[in-house]
Amino acid sequence: MRYADGGGLTAAGRQRRVAVRQQAAEMFEQKIKPLEVAQCLRVSRKSAYRWHQLWRNGGIEALVSRGPSGSRCRLSPRCLEKLAANLEEGPNAHGWVDDQVRTAARVATLIGRKFHVSYRVSGATRLIHWLGFSRLSVLVDSGGWCGYGG
Repeated sequence: MRYADGGGLTAAGRQRRVAVRQQAAEMFEQKIKPLEVAQCLRVSRKSAYRWHQLWRNGGIEALVSRGPSGSRCRLSPRCLEKLAANLEEGPNAHGWVDDQVRTAARVATLIGRKFHVSYRVSGATRLIHWLGFSRLSVLVDSGGWCGYGG
């Protein structure tokens, strides 16, 4: 599951999450305390208290999900398709001929070259995983290559 797609939930999972928040709002309207709401709905106390505060300030509308958090991807869906194709071609096709190692730093450089968009290594790592590529290598202090992922 991709975390960039709705917090890692399927459409059915997102619907269940919305239903739980609506149930919480109904319980708050019945003067049920947040601690009891948390126990009844099997959510954390922190979530129940946060929902109660939102509900008090804005009613049930305040509990509606605003979608996944975080910044939006700076690449269009078409650019993401092109990036995936570029990654499939391998490092050699893009000028890294010394080895066939795909690193997040190289992917960030590739994004800059191809799409004129700046990504940090950490953002490139998240993007790589979101696209479904799990094989990466990172440069270790000794100057050698160390693989991680799988």
